[in-house]
Amino acid sequence: MNIEVVQLNIPEGTNVILGHSHFIKTVEDLYEVVVTTNPNMKFGLAFNEASGPCLVRYEGNDQELIDVAIDNARRIGAGHLFVLLIRNGYPINILNQIKNVQEVCRIFAATANPLQVLVVQTDQGRSVIGVVDGFAVKGVESDKDREWRHNFLRQITKYKK
Repeated sequence: MNIEVVQLNIPEGTNVILGHSHFIKTVEDLYEVVVTTNPNMKFGLAFNEASGPCLVRYEGNDQELIDVAIDNARRIGAGHLFVLLIRNGYPINILNQIKNVQEVCRIFAATANPLQVLVVQTDQGRSVIGVVDGFAVKGVESDKDREWRHNFLRQITKYKK
């Protein structure tokens, strides 16, 4: 058994949702989630088939994001994995709908941060065993940091404390 670190390519201004699913129908169902939740969202989706021809299946409405999603999925190489890259929206806009797709087993990450995928290789195939999302913690927020966080949330969500 070997463990490999795969650094995902996440284009500027893009978020990624990385997940595990169990059926080829995932491609159509995730496509439908994106286009019905936010029709202005640009996206590329790749899904690694785990049996039969074991192909990377794909959909999307932005060729650059489709190409990057396919490249990321191929480099990870694990079966029943999906990589969804999105622009003009955020994971928070569609994450619950994705979690409710019957085929989705788990979400590994939903982020715009640099993302490393920990992949194990066995004699049968490859599997994701975890992710490194962003960077290590540097400290604890101060009162000034808390004030910044509260103001930021009010700006982006009209959140009232």
